[in-house]
Amino acid sequence: MSQTPFDQTEGLRIGTVDFVSPDELKVLLDIEAPETVALNAGGVRPFPRVNGYVLIPLDDGCLVGQIEWLTIERSAFPKRRGIQDFGLIDLPYPLRKLSLNPLGTLRRQAGEEDQFEFRRGADALPGVGASVLLPTERQLRSIVESGRHRRVRIGTSPLAGDAEVRIDPDRMFGRHLAVLGNTGSGKSCSVAGLIRWSLEAARRGRAGESCPNARFIVLDPNGEYAKAFEGTGRGIRSNVVRVGDSTNPLRVPLWLWNTAEWVAFTKASAKTQRPALIQALRFARDGDAAHDAKSNHVIRRFLRTMVTVIRVEMNTGSPWGSFPKPKSFFEKIEKWKEGLEPKLDALAGNEDASLRFLVTAIDELCVPRRVKYPHWDFTLPEVEGLLRATEAAHAAFGGGDADVAPAEADTPIPFDADELLRCVEAAAELLNVSEHVETFIIRLRSLLSDPQMKSVIVDESGITLDSWLASFLKSSQEDAPCVTIVDLSLVPSEIIHIVTSVTARLIFEALQRFRRTSGSVLPTVIVMEEAHTFVKRYKEEADTPEAAAVCCQAFERIAREGRKYGLGLIVSSQRPSELSPTVLSQCNTFLLHRISNDRDQELVHRFVPDNLRSLLRELPSLSPQSAVLLGWATELPVLVKVDHLPKEHRPLSEDPDFWSVWTGLDQDGGEVLRPADWSAIAKEWQSGPSESA
Repeated sequence: MSQTPFDQTEGLRIGTVDFVSPDELKVLLDIEAPETVALNAGGVRPFPRVNGYVLIPLDDGCLVGQIEWLTIERSAFPKRRGIQDFGLIDLPYPLRKLSLNPLGTLRRQAGEEDQFEFRRGADALPGVGASVLLPTERQLRSIVESGRHRRVRIGTSPLAGDAEVRIDPDRMFGRHLAVLGNTGSGKSCSVAGLIRWSLEAARRGRAGESCPNARFIVLDPNGEYAKAFEGTGRGIRSNVVRVGDSTNPLRVPLWLWNTAEWVAFTKASAKTQRPALIQALRFARDGDAAHDAKSNHVIRRFLRTMVTVIRVEMNTGSPWGSFPKPKSFFEKIEKWKEGLEPKLDALAGNEDASLRFLVTAIDELCVPRRVKYPHWDFTLPEVEGLLRATEAAHAAFGGGDADVAPAEADTPIPFDADELLRCVEAAAELLNVSEHVETFIIRLRSLLSDPQMKSVIVDESGITLDSWLASFLKSSQEDAPCVTIVDLSLVPSEIIHIVTSVTARLIFEALQRFRRTSGSVLPTVIVMEEAHTFVKRYKEEADTPEAAAVCCQAFERIAREGRKYGLGLIVSSQRPSELSPTVLSQCNTFLLHRISNDRDQELVHRFVPDNLRSLLRELPSLSPQSAVLLGWATELPVLVKVDHLPKEHRPLSEDPDFWSVWTGLDQDGGEVLRPADWSAIAKEWQSGPSESA
């Protein structure tokens, strides 16, 4: 005979509510409630279990509560259900109690007898004395399996009857993901699995199961992911870019760097070296016309800079200010005169006349100040006359008001290292800071001549901006790779932060321009492994920012603004307490593996509401394949057993197998041989990046 709904409810009852607050419910368990295993909910299930789920009936459904703790309370006046009073003395009996965190509401779907849907939040809380029920197998699975667009399976929930845990890629990647956990806890495998499973699900969802139009860029500082995406699936390809590779060499030409990256790389001082460097970058990026001697472009560029400098001096009032600024202006225009005089003999016509007039005007200002005890102050009419003469000469060489502003120092226009060095020397002379820039030029020349760095930052193959972007951001061709792994393991430490910063920044700025021109976004994901190295806290008050700070600032901008342009972040780290607070605060989803450090645990606890922190107390004891998923990509925080990833698909991040190498046998009894050919390694090492491929 079938049971009535009332009979079914009574059969699943385990206790009653005896305390209610907005963030906590306390339950008094019945004597008949299961002590270790529940058999009355449709299957064998451990109960009670910390972080498990129970139901409390409400008017329009059931409130879902998550068990936070269990205890035994010894009462002098127990209330025992199911035992009749036969006139015997009722001795004190220990009462079991548990605490619940209210999560949301489970409702039956309209028109469906055994289909349920879970939603976070509750319109009402139960009253004291309300029944507490065990969820059925179907209800338990519905708690975890509810939600729309559950497109990609990532694992199962051991606390919910091994229900499938699926995620929506739009939520997972669109608002940034942080994968955190100790070394060896399974972070790298989870990251590789998320990418692989997402691509495979997308391929199955396309017409004809063709290659998905996806873009993942993995910044891999340890060289772990090179083999992880081989054989991803039919039509799905990966691409590895590394130092010294003859097929796909890692190239981040120096002309792609912006001003902040150059300043951090060269450690230019703020007062003299940095202005000279910025001016030199403007000179170097001034286009191919700089190589055309017939157009006198060099002189026009020199005059353009003079006009700009004089206008700046006028706006600040420094030529007629207090000593020693007027003397500095005098020395500056003397340098300009020395630079212009050698050009006079090669000119003719209007250009020659205007330049001679300018040289004469400068000389008339300098003659009264070459005496033994000169008066350095300049009058405003004198400076205005010099500006008019300079503007006239600039106009004679083809310049104009639109040409006064030189090329942007950050525009990615190609130039080479030798040209930059010449431009630094010229800018130093123009700004009259040559004596302060000598050591800077020596340091810059030394850095640019380093063979290891040249293989990465010196462009020897004529790379264009569009070809560089296409190597990371594929076009719509189906045969292009979906995953690009940037192997940073052999990048010199002096430039690894700069290379990472430039790569991430240019991808972001390219997607910005894509949206502006097309009106839509191009979904892309940047994966940052060992993020505590590249997205590390930094001191903002430093006069000369370090390369690590510039790199972190690039990722902070992506974390703040990337969602608008379709750029998502996956941040993977074993030390969350060292990460930039800005980046972490912008991550809306967290996949937390085992975390044992107290500081890291304290930081992670801030990510979730107070009433859900009990789930995070399991972090120190999680097994390597288990993690806690919480945030925007899941309806509720859930303990996940991440799906198994075959060994050939895992990143090379396993613990070293000391015992197998020592004994020569693996766990299956197979022979383990690890011969070390140091002569071959030394030859490859010493051959240099250009020959090591």
